[in-house]
Amino acid sequence: MAVKMNSVSARRSLEALGANIKTARLKRRISVKDFAERIGVSESTVARLEKGDDGVSIGTLAMACLVLGEIDRISDFLDAGTDDTGLLLDRESLPKRIDRKRTLKSSSKGPDKVAPIGDGDDEEGVGF
Repeated sequence: MAVKMNSVSARRSLEALGANIKTARLKRRISVKDFAERIGVSESTVARLEKGDDGVSIGTLAMACLVLGEIDRISDFLDAGTDDTGLLLDRESLPKRIDRKRTLKSSSKGPDKVAPIGDGDDEEGVGF
């Protein structure tokens, strides 16, 4: 049994997504019948997808994107590197200060000794 969404913004977003899929299909001159066959669903499922029906499976959405040549949009969706909110939350959770004891006694590096900053840098100043 499918659960219907109560969120107006989620409903509108799905309707916009459906309209975008329909526009992309029409721009590519693909009929509903051909689109349905290529996706592997019925014509009525394509109609539901294009109306933004929340009961259409994510697999159907992925196949529609594949047929439209836009499958990368699925894998890029909420990518951690472009998730602005996630990146902001990561930044906020960083420590305000880092205390580090430095040992500058000798240049020999044993397991109990920490190299001074700059020791081991390559020619371009990169130390890792």
